[in-house]
Amino acid sequence: MRCAMELVEIFRPEFIRTELDAEDKDEVFEELTDCLCLGAHISDREGIIDALNERECKMSTGIRKGIAIPHGKTDLVDKVYGVLGISRKGVDYEALDGQPVHLFFMMVAPKQDSEAHLRELKRLASVLDNPNFYTEMALQRSPQTAFAVLKKYEDIFVNGD
Repeated sequence: MRCAMELVEIFRPEFIRTELDAEDKDEVFEELTDCLCLGAHISDREGIIDALNERECKMSTGIRKGIAIPHGKTDLVDKVYGVLGISRKGVDYEALDGQPVHLFFMMVAPKQDSEAHLRELKRLASVLDNPNFYTEMALQRSPQTAFAVLKKYEDIFVNGD
């Protein structure tokens, strides 16, 4: 069994969108899924969206101030994939706190590997615990700078700096 992947392996620059146009949760799912399908060469867009909606029906993944982690499991992928999206205006996401969401960390994992899925969610949650992460990430205007911020805070988490 493989140890946790680094977040920078999952949320690579080609899977980062810093100018989301989405107005609501459905549009967020569509925009992020389009990015995933293009970058990972997945043809079943609706299958990915269905996996996200299936999980979302259980409880909103808008989990903390300004942040959502839509995620799901599907046979359409063979490893964990992530797409990071940043919305300047914020999206009414039906978040638990009722506030608009600006940062989206979509994760899709293989159905047969629930452990990998949970490991990556836990690793992401640990990075999100740093109060400076949200503020710095929300300011990013390019996939490359957003990736650099993710790497910086993941390194802080791993090295304890």
